[in-house]
Amino acid sequence: MLKALIFDVDGTLAETEDLHRQAFNRAFAELGLDWNWSPEAYADLLTVMGGKERLAHYVRTEHGEPDARRRVQMSEIHDRKTRIYGDLVTQGALALRPGIARLVEEAKRAGLRLAVASTTSRPNIDTLIAVNFPKGNPFDAIACGDEAERKKPHPDVFVLALKRLGVEPGEAIAFEDSAPGIRSALDAGLPVIATRSLYTGGHSLEGAFSAVSDLGEQEAPHSHLAGSAWPGDVVTLAALKDWHARHAG
Repeated sequence: MLKALIFDVDGTLAETEDLHRQAFNRAFAELGLDWNWSPEAYADLLTVMGGKERLAHYVRTEHGEPDARRRVQMSEIHDRKTRIYGDLVTQGALALRPGIARLVEEAKRAGLRLAVASTTSRPNIDTLIAVNFPKGNPFDAIACGDEAERKKPHPDVFVLALKRLGVEPGEAIAFEDSAPGIRSALDAGLPVIATRSLYTGGHSLEGAFSAVSDLGEQEAPHSHLAGSAWPGDVVTLAALKDWHARHAG
C-alpha cells in the first residue's frame, strides 16, 4: 500500500534556485565582495549539492584553498545569504510549483504521511513551508542536508526521511528534479517521479519512472517527458495509488 510521499525542496516544491543565487549575490555585495554568480555560472555550481558546499567549491576553484580568515568569511556569507533568502521568501517572492499544494492536500486528506528530504538548510525549508502553507506545516517529517552524513547523490537524506516517517521504501514515492536527487532516492530504494525545473533542463532524468514538466493542474496540464503518463496530464493521488498498486514490489 502507498503510505507516504517524500519531496525534495529546491526545484521540486518550488523554483527556489534562482532566489538562492540572488541571495548569494546580495550577501557578496553587502560584505564588499566583487563576486557575482550569473545564471549560467550558478547552473554549473549546482552540480555541487548543498549551499555551503557550493560556496566552498567556488572559493577553492576561483580563489584557492581558504585560510582561517576566509573560512570565517565563508560562514558569514552563508549565514547572511540564508537571512536574505528567508526575507525574500517571506516577502512572497516564491510560490509552490504547479500541482504541489493540490497533491499535498489530497494526500493529507487521505491519511498519507508526507516528508521533505533536501540538501538545503533547515531554516530555508521552514520559511518556505510557513509562507506557502499558512494553515500549518503539512509534513510529518523533515530531513535536511545539515543532518545527513553525506549529501545527495548519496541516499542518506532519503533514508533519514523514511526512518522518521516509519515507512519502508516500497511504501513511498519520491519527487525530485535533478539527476543527483534521482540517484539519491533510487539508492534509498524509492521509486521517483521527476519534474524538470529551471536549472535542471540539461539533467538526465534516467531512473525516474515518470518525468513531467510539473505535477499539473486541471486547468493547466503538464507536459509529459518520459515514462509513465498521467490521466489528463495531471499527477493525482488516485493515479499515484493506481501506479503503486501495479508496480510496487
